[in-house]
Amino acid sequence: MINISNPKSSNAPQPKTAFLEFAFRPFFLFASLQSIIALLLWNGLLTGSFSLNLYGGSLWWHMHEMLFGFAAAVIVGFLLTAVQNWTGVRSLNGKGLLLLVCIWLAARVLFFFPDTVNHWVIALIDIAFLPLSAAALAYPIVKVKLWRNLMFIPILLIMSVCNALMHYSIASHNPILMNSASSSMVLLVTLVMTIMGGRVFPMFTANGTRTPRVDAIIWLEKLTVGSTILAVLTGSGFIELPALLTAVIFFTAAAAHTVRMLRWKIWVTLKTPLVWSLHLSYWCIAIGLFMYGLSEITTSVSHSQATHALTVGAMGTMILSMISRVSLGHTGRMIVVGKIMSGAFAALILAFIVRVFGSYWITNYSHVITLAVGLWVIGYGSFIALYFPILIKPRVN
Repeated sequence: MINISNPKSSNAPQPKTAFLEFAFRPFFLFASLQSIIALLLWNGLLTGSFSLNLYGGSLWWHMHEMLFGFAAAVIVGFLLTAVQNWTGVRSLNGKGLLLLVCIWLAARVLFFFPDTVNHWVIALIDIAFLPLSAAALAYPIVKVKLWRNLMFIPILLIMSVCNALMHYSIASHNPILMNSASSSMVLLVTLVMTIMGGRVFPMFTANGTRTPRVDAIIWLEKLTVGSTILAVLTGSGFIELPALLTAVIFFTAAAAHTVRMLRWKIWVTLKTPLVWSLHLSYWCIAIGLFMYGLSEITTSVSHSQATHALTVGAMGTMILSMISRVSLGHTGRMIVVGKIMSGAFAALILAFIVRVFGSYWITNYSHVITLAVGLWVIGYGSFIALYFPILIKPRVN
């Protein structure tokens, strides 16, 4: 089970600053801020408000930074925090954590200096982040031989390969490779959300709503995870299958996720923002996979719409909800949010609706992007404003 409430005690020396005590503190804060900056710049570039000379070009940079900058940092922050609960071994902290954060930050900055810094230096610094994170995660898992959680190591390493391919697409001037690598990362993150959701959402729902916990059905869990893995393999573009067969795989995955979610009973969560936000984010997985299947066999839905259902709807909303919960639990606070964060979760859901479906009723595409970005800024800006003091200060107890 993934435990993300309170860390186990440790006799290991604690870092002098609370900010470097656990990985969730710097990575949740910096990733949220980075997502806001990246989207505001992307919106400005699209609307022609200004121009920037970015490593890889503006489209490459936008896709890369939301996936390998924002999402990857949150995943690493979560995993390197949770691993101490799994193993009882002190997770990365202090100077080691600071070094990892600096590597991540350096890559974000260097992307703005493609004419000053050698491209191979930029690529190597950026690519190094995920393998180093995987090594830091593997150490405590291997030390106590907790093999069931070892699966996250190959996932991080495969993400590293996708990142390397993204960089190679620049050197080889191959936009098809860029799209395949970014699609692979989107679907890999979806797989992580699928695994994590199955482990903790029923528990969160039961604890948050004081209702009986829904027990997992083994065949349904295997079908959900297995079909999602197949979706990763086929949707990446690296394996060529007939469009209809690819669509069937995605439809099957979407159906499995839908049945899974119906069993979790979203209707009992409506008074608990930290739970209904998770449920809605998970529904976006089913919607995104279904739309992905449709995009294979019809022109009524685009691949971009399906991708943004998974990124803005599922990824964006689930991350905001999870980092809000984890930050409270790991700093000794009550796991309850007020009206501001409830509004932030609602803003992310609205951002998903506008970004994915807004073009059906808003004729000016730039207005769709601007409105969706504005809603994202409200959501993650609220998190930064409320959680900055929480993330930099010691535990309350």
